[in-house]
Amino acid sequence: MSIEDLDAVLEIESASFPRPWTRRHFLDEMDSPGSYPMVALTADGKVAGYLCLKQVLDEAEILDVAVDPACRGCGIGRALVDWAVAFCRGHKLYLLCLEVRVGNHEAISLYRRLGFAEVGRRKNYYENGDDAILMDLSIAQVEECDAV
Repeated sequence: MSIEDLDAVLEIESASFPRPWTRRHFLDEMDSPGSYPMVALTADGKVAGYLCLKQVLDEAEILDVAVDPACRGCGIGRALVDWAVAFCRGHKLYLLCLEVRVGNHEAISLYRRLGFAEVGRRKNYYENGDDAILMDLSIAQVEECDAV
């Protein structure tokens, strides 16, 4: 993710979340050690989605991920999460975690297909009282599945 991507990222963020991150949030992620904000581009170079990954010691967390509504259902979300998994493998991290709104069924389904497991909930986490589902993926488990 670069500064040139931010206007498009902010458009996607606003279309995706009731309380979107601000420009400052993204700038902070771009400047923070251990943060890896990534964009996915369309064939013509437009931002189709993004993912903000944060490494803490030997774990990583997906802090924010969204796909342009016009590009949803095309595999971009999966490609971004696959990138995060590959990043974890390449950096010898053992766990990838995230939180997702309880009502975001498409995302939850994707995460489960990719091997994430629900490990907890944060009650009333979101502004409207929705719970956050906490999900983890063991990178070693992914590597074992890939070896079979």
